Amino acid sequence: MKTLSRIAAALAIAALAAGAAAQARKDSVVLGMVLEPAPGLDPTTASAAAIGEVVHYNVLEGLTRVNMDGSVAPLLAESWTIDPDGKVYTFKLRRGVKFHDGEAFDASDVKFSFERAKAEGSTNKAKKAVFDNISRIDTPDPSTVILVLNNPDGNFLFRMGENTTVILDPKSAATTATKPIGTGPFRFESWAKGSAITLVKWDGYRNASAVRMKKATIRFISDPAAQVAAMLAGDVDAFPRFQAPQSLGQFQQDPRFTVVIGGTEGKTIVSINNKKKPFDDLRVRRAIAAAIDRKAIIDGAQEGHGAPIGSHMVPSDAGYIDLTGVNPYNPEKAKALLKEAGVATPLNVSLTLPPPTYARKGGEIIAAQLAKVGIVARIENVEWAQWLSGTFKGNFDLSVISHVEPLDFDRYADPAYYWGYDSKPYRDLLARYNTTTDAKARLKLLGDIQKHLANEAVNAWLFQLPQFAVSNKKLKGVWTSSPIFANDLAALSWQ
Repeated sequence: MKTLSRIAAALAIAALAAGAAAQARKDSVVLGMVLEPAPGLDPTTASAAAIGEVVHYNVLEGLTRVNMDGSVAPLLAESWTIDPDGKVYTFKLRRGVKFHDGEAFDASDVKFSFERAKAEGSTNKAKKAVFDNISRIDTPDPSTVILVLNNPDGNFLFRMGENTTVILDPKSAATTATKPIGTGPFRFESWAKGSAITLVKWDGYRNASAVRMKKATIRFISDPAAQVAAMLAGDVDAFPRFQAPQSLGQFQQDPRFTVVIGGTEGKTIVSINNKKKPFDDLRVRRAIAAAIDRKAIIDGAQEGHGAPIGSHMVPSDAGYIDLTGVNPYNPEKAKALLKEAGVATPLNVSLTLPPPTYARKGGEIIAAQLAKVGIVARIENVEWAQWLSGTFKGNFDLSVISHVEPLDFDRYADPAYYWGYDSKPYRDLLARYNTTTDAKARLKLLGDIQKHLANEAVNAWLFQLPQFAVSNKKLKGVWTSSPIFANDLAALSWQ
C-alpha cells in the first residue's frame, strides 16, 4: 500500500509539474533558427540576415515595417507624405516612445542613425542603395523628419522597413552588436554563444498589453536531424525556416504540428568570384551555368520544393521574368565553352558550403555535375561565421548561398561586393532604374536588369528558396512567408 501511495504521490507531483509547465508555456516561446547571427547583433553594420531574424521588430524598430504579405505599414513613423516629384518624404513620428534604457525617441535619433549609415567607412549594406541617395535630413521639430532624396526611389518606404534602417540612440549605438537597445516590444537579456539568445518582454513598450510572450528563447540548430529531434521532443516550439525538407511529411502527418510552405526573397545561387581567373572569362561562367541541372538540385536537395530562376529575382517579385532559358543545362555546351576559353581540364576549384541544407546537400549535387564537364570542385564545408569572414570577403572560387534580401540586385553595381562584378553598363542601367518614376518604365528596366545579369552569367542562379514553417499547432502568429527575414515575436500567442 505504501508503494502504491508513493506512486500515486509521484504521479500527482508529475501532473502538477506538467500543469505548471503548460501554464508557463502560455507566456514563453522557443524558436529555432538555422544560423547564429555573426559577428554581432547590429543590423546596421553587418550583413547577415540572421541578425534581423533576432532583433528586427523585436528589439530594434525603423520608421516603417514590412508585413508578412510584403505590404508596408507605419512603425516609428505614424504617417508620412510624399512630394509629387518623389524626392521629399515627410515622416510624422510617434510621440512618447522610449528606448529600453529610458532615453526618449525623437527626430534627432533618426537623423543620427541615418547620418551614421551615410558616413564614410559605413558598412551598412543599404548605404549605396538608400543612404547615399539621401541628400538632406531636416528635423524641424522633435516629431518630424524630412528626408530629401537626390533621385526618386519607388521602393523607399519598403527600404525604411528593412533591418538596415532601424533607429538607434546615440548613447547606446556603439554597443548595439553586443547589447542592442531599441524601442521594440522585447529587450535583449543574454546570448549564450553557440546556443541561444534570450529576449524578454519590455513593460515600457507603447503597446505592451498586446504582447503575449514574456520571454522568447531563440535556439541555433544548423543540423537538420537535430532540428527534427528538437521539434519532436518539444524543445523548440517553432522553426519558421525549417531546413529538413525530407522530414516535412513526418510533421504534416503528426496532429501536434502545423506545416506551411511559403516563399522568400531568397535567390539561391552558385556565386562565382568574377575577379579570379578563369572566372573573369564570361565563357567559363557560362560553362559553369550550363553544367548545372537546376531540376536535379531542387529534387535532390529540396524534395522538389523551389521554383527555378535564371537571374537575380524571384517569381513573386514585381517585374520578374523567367530567364531560365538563357543559360540552360547543357553539359556538352559547357565542355565546348571551356575548350573555347582555353581552359585545360580537369579544372580544380574550391566550392565553399555554409551550413544550410540547400548549400551542403545541393553543393554535393553541384560538385558531381561540374565533374562531368571537367571541373573538379573540392568541397569546403564551413560554419557561418567562417563564410562571413572568408567567402564574403572575396576569398573563394565558388560557393552556394541564398541571398534573401529583397531588391538586392543593386549589389551587382558594387565592384567591392564579394563576387567582384565590375560593369559600368550595369551601373548605368541601375542608375536609370533608380531615377525613373514611371511605373511601366521601371518594370521594363527591371526586365533589362535581369537580362543583363543572366547574359553576363555573373553567378549561376538555381532556385527561389522556399520557406518551410513548422510549428506547434497551438502556437499562432508564426511568419510563414518572408518578404524580409524576420520573426515577429509580438505577434505570437498560444491558443
